[in-house]
Amino acid sequence: MSVRNGRLYCLTSSVSLLLLAGSALAQKDSAAAKPAAMVDGTAITFAEVEAILKQAPPSPTPLTEAQRRQMQIDAIAMLIDDILMQNFLSKHGPKVNPAEVNKRVADLDQSQKKNHKSLQDFYKETGQTETQLRANIATKLQWDAYVQEHVSEADLKKYYEAYKEFFDRVTVRASHIVLRMAPGASDREIQETKAKLQALRQEIVSGKLDFVEAAKKYSQCVSAKDGGDIGYFPRKLAVDEAFARAAFALKVGEISDVVQSEYGMHLIRLTDRKAGQPSDYAKVKETVREMCVEDMWQALLAQQRKTAHVEINLP
Repeated sequence: MSVRNGRLYCLTSSVSLLLLAGSALAQKDSAAAKPAAMVDGTAITFAEVEAILKQAPPSPTPLTEAQRRQMQIDAIAMLIDDILMQNFLSKHGPKVNPAEVNKRVADLDQSQKKNHKSLQDFYKETGQTETQLRANIATKLQWDAYVQEHVSEADLKKYYEAYKEFFDRVTVRASHIVLRMAPGASDREIQETKAKLQALRQEIVSGKLDFVEAAKKYSQCVSAKDGGDIGYFPRKLAVDEAFARAAFALKVGEISDVVQSEYGMHLIRLTDRKAGQPSDYAKVKETVREMCVEDMWQALLAQQRKTAHVEINLP
């Protein structure tokens, strides 16, 4: 699981963020401007954002302004999540033994020395201070202890059964018609979009309109040109959870009711299903645990976001 300044892997895209270093980001910080963001009273500085951006690989082409801004937003979003989880664990997680934090720092020091480096090198390379490192370690220890207390063997078996199709490697193929909605869409906009798709579904199931042609004409997705076909996908890790749940509940040829996901509202038609191979819980247990814990992490974050007071100060 991630902790503050620890989710660098999420930014390893083909688009380099190195071009941002020393740019307007740093200029605003040095000019004593507002922090990049505030999360329940905790500041995220532009220097912290820049430290994440510096970890990305170089890009073969210069970034556009839109790409630069999006990468800033992504970095800030990760830092916000890390602060939210730190705050949650500080209230609900087990207490951390300072001696264990000291041990982890000492272990890191020894690891650095084996590579002919020091802790100071580590701080410089990751854009952290010793205080931040110790906070990160404490959060990781708290999270591990929290998981130990809240994820039982029964929980893991329940998770396995809920997503057995994934572990059995079952895949389905589907087509969809999606109408996108802006973030924060009003209840009225949501209901109007849903009504449009319900009317469209009625025309399709009554035979007045072909699904493929409807997708080509109405769907707001790059798959529209292919009649809405998005190919095969597993039960988890490929598409939005609400979309996957609805798709796997269908029989081949069936069309779903209106499904709302983070991308918009969909009509889904299942076009094929491929049987996998029966899995053995004992053999996939570690994978089950990793996925169950990750889902719990994301669910806790979603709860924290609902009540958090966040201000983002990007120009």
